[in-house]
Amino acid sequence: MVFSSLVFLYLFLPLNLLLYFFCRRTSARNLVLLLFSLLFYAWGEPLYIFLLMLTALLDYFHGRLLERHQGTWKAKAILAASLTINLGLLGFFKYAGFVVESLNAVLPMALPVPAVRLPLGISFYTFQTLTYIIDVYRGRVGAQKSYRDYLLYLSLYPQLVAGPIVRYADVASELHDRRSNPDDIAYGALRFCIGLGKKVILANTAGQLSAPILDGNLAALSVAEAWYGIVLFALQIYFDFSGYSDMAIGLGRIFGFHYYENFHYPYLSRSVSEFWRRWHISLGSFFRDYVYIPLGGNRRHLWRNLAITWLLTGLWHGASWNFVLWGALFGILIILERLGWGKVLTKIPRFFSHLYLLLAVLVGWVLFYYTDIGRAGELFSVLLGFGAASVTDALFTARFMNNLFFFAAAILACLPWAPRLRDLLLTKGRTYNPALLAILQIIVCILLLAVSTAMLVGESYNPFLYFRF
Repeated sequence: MVFSSLVFLYLFLPLNLLLYFFCRRTSARNLVLLLFSLLFYAWGEPLYIFLLMLTALLDYFHGRLLERHQGTWKAKAILAASLTINLGLLGFFKYAGFVVESLNAVLPMALPVPAVRLPLGISFYTFQTLTYIIDVYRGRVGAQKSYRDYLLYLSLYPQLVAGPIVRYADVASELHDRRSNPDDIAYGALRFCIGLGKKVILANTAGQLSAPILDGNLAALSVAEAWYGIVLFALQIYFDFSGYSDMAIGLGRIFGFHYYENFHYPYLSRSVSEFWRRWHISLGSFFRDYVYIPLGGNRRHLWRNLAITWLLTGLWHGASWNFVLWGALFGILIILERLGWGKVLTKIPRFFSHLYLLLAVLVGWVLFYYTDIGRAGELFSVLLGFGAASVTDALFTARFMNNLFFFAAAILACLPWAPRLRDLLLTKGRTYNPALLAILQIIVCILLLAVSTAMLVGESYNPFLYFRF
């Protein structure tokens, strides 16, 4: 089940909200959320729901044992067991086929490739349970005493299948004691509708426009059309993932959970380092706190630590060499920025540093889009003008002009004008009518929901790109 579906919007979510707010005690509300979360997951993964429940059960006991044996050699053994099991499951389901295919390609072997379907959201909930186990081991959080509440943390459907990666430490207290006041509910509803609009109106449309260009005959493309196609994909993946994060944050707020932001206008960045502080923030902070810093961070073996971190970042996104190259590209650029290029970017005019970032990201999205490295190389050739049919042509002009309004609206939606307008209205010393602001928010919610619903009716193109990770 996906958020941007009519079943979710008009059956699953209303029924969940009705039963949730009918209950008064937090324990009863937790039970409602748990049952709906398991149903949400089972809707798409009826078999692998048992894998999710087993993961929660094992780490529930691991957490209890870690707390009991804190500071002893047994705690290290328990931590090692948990890491081995979790990373082993993730490695088997996500990377077994990739490893066997790679071995067959470089060695005179013909090993059978495992045909294993990737469990939905395993990359996200594995990382979440790792934050719990590691933080209990470090003594930063206490072990959860209730398996049911730990299973709720791991399976909570707003962020289960595509993030953001929510650390246990950030929601531990809210699992037992939280309130949903009218302001939180209103904010959550608005945030959810904004995310829904991003996904359905912007991401789906951008995907429908980019797919015929990037999936077609690349040799027939003009240079302009190739650049247009990859820019559309850049818009699609941003609105797809940030829209999902908005919906997750909004739903969480309605239920009384406060999730951290996962995107902060990343295309405004002036360097790759800044981009990754703004893009998929929960993933970047996970690798920083649980991989990069434990390896030594900036203190020792800096280049090794960066290389390992970005290799793992690339592999996390997919079991394919294109993702390894994608991670390597950003790792190399960040190393160059650490060596001095970053200081240059802060001194040159903003236009040029921003242009550098956009070019670097678009090159990265080419590698991200094509699992077939040959296809990626073919598009690079067209982008540079070597393999292009022409610089521009009538087909590109027609496509661009027919979608000019959408393209302009999508670019505008990448900019922080909306929060700045709201902050302007709420600035101290200025008079505004709170009731009018509330009415405007309600109108925005209704319009976004209505337009999204209309677009979903009969719509066949509605993928969530990050579900495959």
